[in-house]
Amino acid sequence: MSQHQEKARIIRFEQLSADNVRLTLEAPLIAAAAAPGHFVMIRAGNGQDPLLRRPFSLHQASSNGQIQIYFRIVGRGTDMLAHCRVGELLDVFGPLGRGYRIDRQAPACLVGGGLGIAPLLFLAKRICQSGRDHHRDLVILGGRSSGDVEPLVEDFRQFGRSLQCATDDGSFGRQGLVTDVLKAEQLEPGTVVYACGPEPMLARVHRICVDRGLSCQVSIESVMACGMGACLGCNVDAAGGGYLHVCIDGPVFNAEDLVWNS
Repeated sequence: MSQHQEKARIIRFEQLSADNVRLTLEAPLIAAAAAPGHFVMIRAGNGQDPLLRRPFSLHQASSNGQIQIYFRIVGRGTDMLAHCRVGELLDVFGPLGRGYRIDRQAPACLVGGGLGIAPLLFLAKRICQSGRDHHRDLVILGGRSSGDVEPLVEDFRQFGRSLQCATDDGSFGRQGLVTDVLKAEQLEPGTVVYACGPEPMLARVHRICVDRGLSCQVSIESVMACGMGACLGCNVDAAGGGYLHVCIDGPVFNAEDLVWNS
């Protein structure tokens, strides 16, 4: 996989909820090399302010040279992005990391929690393009409230999969955790679970998959400064001893390759 640095023009800005924003960027080199699970490093603003790029998972990448990112406004960097407008240029580097390894024969179960929902849309699209029968596939989305889930539901519906949702407060879908829904599902033997979300959620998904003998791939969320393994700021403990870098060994891992403390 080749990486590229592009001055990506914002061609669409969508405020999908009070705190969640989706940007569509023109970045043909990155889009052509991207795969589900990859991420990019983005700097907003002029010059070196802020100094470091921020990591963003790829929400979508298309054959027409466009990429999308989806983010929640939580700090200075994302606030700067949220104040960008159509036509502005962003400094974007990527695609980076190792993505999901799609089993083109096995049924797929996609499990997303909170901001972990965003990168699964790219994965759902790519699985849909594989040409196999998708009637056994399932998408499970969860979050704290409707604002975490509802903005992206229709995007997932277009791929024709069975879709279930849960929120902590019951404001959208059933009340409870996304893992409650997963546990209640009678998944077919051989189903591959693809998950993205906060670590406690991923730990529970991993445990459910271990109990059922299912393969599980997880995308780990981590703060990182460089995205290329130089800063050593995104280490995770490896099940076989030592550690792995989220930015270059992941962000997608086989769940069994990691140490789970939750």
